[in-house]
Amino acid sequence: MLSQSHNLHKMSALEIVQAMNSEDKNVAETVKLALPEIADAVNLIADRLFQGGRLIYVGAGTSGRLGVMDASECPPTFGVSPELIQGLIAGGVSALTDEIEGAEDDSIAGESVMKNTGVNRKDVVLGLSASGRTPFVLAAMEYANQQCSARIGLACEMNSALLKNVDVAICVPVGPEILYGSTRLKAGTAQKMILNMLSTAVMVKLGRVYKNHMVDLQVSNIKLVRRAEVIVAELGEVSQETAVKLLKETGNNVKTAIVMAKRKINVLEAEKNLKAVDGILGKIL
Repeated sequence: MLSQSHNLHKMSALEIVQAMNSEDKNVAETVKLALPEIADAVNLIADRLFQGGRLIYVGAGTSGRLGVMDASECPPTFGVSPELIQGLIAGGVSALTDEIEGAEDDSIAGESVMKNTGVNRKDVVLGLSASGRTPFVLAAMEYANQQCSARIGLACEMNSALLKNVDVAICVPVGPEILYGSTRLKAGTAQKMILNMLSTAVMVKLGRVYKNHMVDLQVSNIKLVRRAEVIVAELGEVSQETAVKLLKETGNNVKTAIVMAKRKINVLEAEKNLKAVDGILGKIL
């Protein structure tokens, strides 16, 4: 337990947030030490997705919610199917907002959720657990092992069960939480940072990013309409007005609009060009 938080109840608001900020500074450095393993995980995931597999996050509590959050942000950001990257949480959808008693300890449910997802040898299953010993997650990972799925363990405790018998073990020992046992703090922050890295880097590898732009984003609101226009104008080297026109012609398909602008071709030709390179813009521009 951290000595500086022994008297947390006696601290002023400023002292509390200063202490928390001081601890949070260490998280990025701890994650930095795991970058080689994180990169290995990126390559493993990208390889399986190229071969038609899926990425499936499985966790409980905060860890499970983080997995669901990351998975749910991939379709609008990168234009992928919701089935490609999935987040499974102990207790099901209700556990996203409510505490489901005993859910994380339910090994049978961990195996069952994997069966229902139809996990197979093409897939990658990433188990999330701060302690590395959550029964629901361990059971899910064991079932994934039986199905010959690739497996990645992400935990904050060294030598934990989750980090054994996996293809890639990512350990980020962030140390004691300032609020004793509250792994939604540093452990949650570390897990979120790593999930950001994994999903973003994998999408780059899959050609869903060109330069630093989300060229497969789904235009689903006013903010994203504006962003799509900016991307097409910049990468297509055309005016904002032309970008708007091209997006209208393509049904808001950013990649197609960019190819039309750069190659000065029509929609059908641009779509044919993209199909020939599996939609990877970098192979055309």
